[in-house]
Amino acid sequence: MEAIVIAHDLEKKYRISRKQQRLDQSKSREKIALSGLSFTANQGEIYALLGPNGAGKTTSLRILSALIKADRGDCSINGSSVSKEPEAVRAQIGFLTSELKLEDYFTPNYLFDFFSELNHVPAKTRDERKNKLFERFGISRFAESKVADLSTGMKQKVSIAISLVHDPEIIIFDEPTNGLDVITARTVMDFLREEKARGKTIIISTHIFDLVEKLADRVGFIMKGRLVREGTLESLTREKSLEEVFFEIYLNEVGDET
Repeated sequence: MEAIVIAHDLEKKYRISRKQQRLDQSKSREKIALSGLSFTANQGEIYALLGPNGAGKTTSLRILSALIKADRGDCSINGSSVSKEPEAVRAQIGFLTSELKLEDYFTPNYLFDFFSELNHVPAKTRDERKNKLFERFGISRFAESKVADLSTGMKQKVSIAISLVHDPEIIIFDEPTNGLDVITARTVMDFLREEKARGKTIIISTHIFDLVEKLADRVGFIMKGRLVREGTLESLTREKSLEEVFFEIYLNEVGDET
């Protein structure tokens, strides 16, 4: 299969506050988020980055999406360099993160049209895509409701629709089902399967084993900013559950420090 997303030797450090330094019991004012992270995602597959909170999953996806810059290393998104061609990268991806907060006083209709215009989507194409996505996620009857009046699950579905206004070839979702009820989570999973069937390349980050087992073709275990193991679900688990494999890796990589 063709590698569509290639992350190579990514490094990222953040300067932290003295309060955070004390909480981390660290002597350094710098926190290493990524340390030489490399992985690839192929066309038509769902690749999952699985790791505990603070492992570097969100930082990885934000670099892939050209939202922040790596201190070292680069990513190729369908042939475009994240560091050198960020606009070309953003045009090809749909990025969803829990950090995306919808303004309470806008409606799903307005937000979809606004982001479509930002992505230079023609009006006819915009309306066709809006109808399809709103119907798919059950947004239609809430299209003129203010975001403030929507449930958590509906807000998440609106966020997904907005991230896909331009029908991107690469979908990058950070914790796509985090905090959702089982019905909404199932809707999101079914949608990702459908997009995979259309040949889309999908990357998700999560700490939820069940989500990975149901969706992922390949899994990368990320600990302390490094990819420590990678493979298909079958090759990784064999006679064990994904949870058992995860904790074996976690104890080996992090256990001595906890």
